[in-house]
Amino acid sequence: MKPFTRLKGLVCPLDRANIDTDAIIPKQFLKSIKRSGFGPYLFDEWRYTDHGEPDMDCTNRPRNPDFALNQPRYQGAQILLARDNFGCGSSREHAPWAIEDYGFRAIIAPSFADIFFANTYKNGLLPIVAPAEAVDRLFKECASEGYQLDIDLEAQKVTTPTGFSFTFDITPHRKHCLLNGLDEIGLTLQHADEIKAFESRHKTAQPWLFAG
Repeated sequence: MKPFTRLKGLVCPLDRANIDTDAIIPKQFLKSIKRSGFGPYLFDEWRYTDHGEPDMDCTNRPRNPDFALNQPRYQGAQILLARDNFGCGSSREHAPWAIEDYGFRAIIAPSFADIFFANTYKNGLLPIVAPAEAVDRLFKECASEGYQLDIDLEAQKVTTPTGFSFTFDITPHRKHCLLNGLDEIGLTLQHADEIKAFESRHKTAQPWLFAG
């Protein structure tokens, strides 16, 4: 998992509340359990005007020109801005996979669905719960083309180009994992020597369990 320390990135606004996981990555794309390859299908039903299926080549699919991800000014965006209850609906982990695979590193919203919120951290994304008035301000300011935010995870602070800033909460454990690029497997592997030592002692103490 890629460490998240500080990000100065372009913002893409989705001025909608209650964006559910089926909108983020529709159900037909859940057949694969690989973490990669979902980016082209992010917000598939909003992004394209035809019906998407797994393994489709999206290069020449007809696109909705009014959808933010299709507009040239938001190409390369790394920060997604949304309204309340982002990531509601089913608990599919494919949703943060698709968001991360597209290229987003952080999501800012007034609130998130609980399971989605937890899943984002496990996949290297930073979900930032921001005050509603701060989110309103960001939506107004990002009308300016090329609008970027500076996110400092160590300081737990978001700063706008105008100098306005706000802080956000994150648990020490989640902060440590993001700063060091550690998912649950990475955390476990930090104790690889202890695990091997335990297995060796276990094999010596109860060799019959390992016979044959």
